[in-house]
Amino acid sequence: MAVSLMQLWTRREDAVATGDKKNTLVPFTGSPGRLPQDTVKKVKGSECTSGSPGRSLVHDRGGAVMMDPFRREDRSALEPWTRLDTPRWEQRSPEGDNAAGMQPVFSRNGQETPEPVRALIQGCVPSWLQGTLLRNGPGLFSVGESEYNHWFDGLSLIHSFTFSAGDVFYRSKFLKSDTYKRNIRANRIVVSEFGTMIYPDPCKNIFSRAFTHLCNVVPDFTDNNLINIIRYGQDYYASSEINYINQIDPVTLETVGRVNYRNHIALNLATAHPHYDRHGNTYNMGTAIMGLGPPKYVIFKVPKDASGKEQKRPALRTVQPICSIPVRSTLFPSYFHSFGMTENFIVFVEQPFKLDIVRLATAYFRGVNWGSCLKFDKDDITVFHLINRTTGRAVSTRFYADAMVVFHHINAYEDDNHVVFDLINYENSNLYDMFYLQNLRQNTTNFIQSTTSFSPPVCRRFVLPLHAHKESPRGTNLVTLTDTTAQAVMQENGAIYCRPDTLFQGLELPGINYNFNARKYRYFYGSRVEWTPHPNKIAKFDIVSRKQVEWQQESCYPSEPVFVEAPGAVEEDDGVILSSVVSPDPNIVPFMLVLDAKTMAEVARASIPASVHMDLHGHFIPAAS
Repeated sequence: MAVSLMQLWTRREDAVATGDKKNTLVPFTGSPGRLPQDTVKKVKGSECTSGSPGRSLVHDRGGAVMMDPFRREDRSALEPWTRLDTPRWEQRSPEGDNAAGMQPVFSRNGQETPEPVRALIQGCVPSWLQGTLLRNGPGLFSVGESEYNHWFDGLSLIHSFTFSAGDVFYRSKFLKSDTYKRNIRANRIVVSEFGTMIYPDPCKNIFSRAFTHLCNVVPDFTDNNLINIIRYGQDYYASSEINYINQIDPVTLETVGRVNYRNHIALNLATAHPHYDRHGNTYNMGTAIMGLGPPKYVIFKVPKDASGKEQKRPALRTVQPICSIPVRSTLFPSYFHSFGMTENFIVFVEQPFKLDIVRLATAYFRGVNWGSCLKFDKDDITVFHLINRTTGRAVSTRFYADAMVVFHHINAYEDDNHVVFDLINYENSNLYDMFYLQNLRQNTTNFIQSTTSFSPPVCRRFVLPLHAHKESPRGTNLVTLTDTTAQAVMQENGAIYCRPDTLFQGLELPGINYNFNARKYRYFYGSRVEWTPHPNKIAKFDIVSRKQVEWQQESCYPSEPVFVEAPGAVEEDDGVILSSVVSPDPNIVPFMLVLDAKTMAEVARASIPASVHMDLHGHFIPAAS
């Protein structure tokens, strides 16, 4: 008789309680991707098994065609100990959809798994896949009797999935930021976040409350770094978009300590999406809104060897400013979540999604949260800046487009004296409103109805001709590339108006084979965004053929796909896609999904005998690192 994973996990919990070592998963220690095999009890029958309820679809303009999913030997030959029967939902009634929609996946409190646990493997994890995938995202939404308002407020929960010799090990820990420690110590939320403004406990005395009010005259941001894991030098940091980052140990997930950008470079905000060149140097951008002079955008570089031998010293001590860019509207700097990079240029999109500095400085006293200080000006334009990575000089030509909101860049490269960059944009800024917890907790039907007016994400390509000059003919498209419909038209005032080439609609959290970052490329991957009862999917998009291939499984929510290149890869898509998958269905345990990046067929899944929470972004560390 088949044994379900939940039964195995219950068996493990009972074994822990009774001291039975036979059925207990033994924790391990070691470096990312290099795990001492003798420290972990071998699970019976852990050789490759087969079959999965997931499926792949290939799409073009003619519709969808079913692909053969990954198959091996007959599933009936598997031993009951290793056979994982993961049921799929049948077509459900509206009541069923309402009962098991996306709400529990997003808004529940996560749990730590501080010691590594071995996943149960279905299929074959490639033996060459060696390393650790670190993931970050909000995981704790209430402390004591207090609760956050927004999903992006949740306290950071960091996950690691370590791949070693065909096995997968999982662990997770909350980031022990100052914000986390203060909240836990007080047993209530005491630090304001993006969508939650916190005021003094009314039970405190008048002097304590007055001191708290005084401290908020100049807002000091939280250090709850919940967005991504980034690398400076050889150090790894949990990051968000504020002046603080927290260094973590990539093996144990312990929080090493907090670093303030302002101690090394004049910044108040910085992105959580830096770029890494082929030499291992890190490039990033930030905004200086307080200090000497007017607000400005700052581009900087951290060398690969910044960590040096003195590991206790922060890598940012060797930061190298590249340039600064004046803000177009002094009191309204543009918000930006990411940027593009080519072999020679930084691509910065100054969008009309703006931060109101006065409103930010007075938010506490106005009784509004920081999120309300971001405003989209639909009547403004979007300006594209090209900055030479080496000299720090900006291209003098003024490129612009219609108003848009951008969070994620896909890739950028140079081609025949043009800069080509792909990004995901929206027609408005309503996306943030969708993630207020009161919206996420609606039943599925109401949630769908409430989001029908939201702008969908659209993948678009812009092309900037570097050969443009003052004498270029007015009213003429200066793009000479033949593989895109993007246009760049010279205006009478000498500025160039850019019209995009629309690639694909309904995809977010994009990823590529990062060895093709800043290079001409063909494929990108992402999470399909369909705000319906249908589950999210993972998609691969072919820019040349304009076709897509998808993986999906009912009632499953995959995280951002991460590409890992196979050794000796010849083609761009030789490798695998990794994605952490969670489900509101109690019969489907969380699993790490491994897909063939070429076909999007399922190669393996590693079912995790622990609680796993929905995350945002992450970073894969090869075992050699």
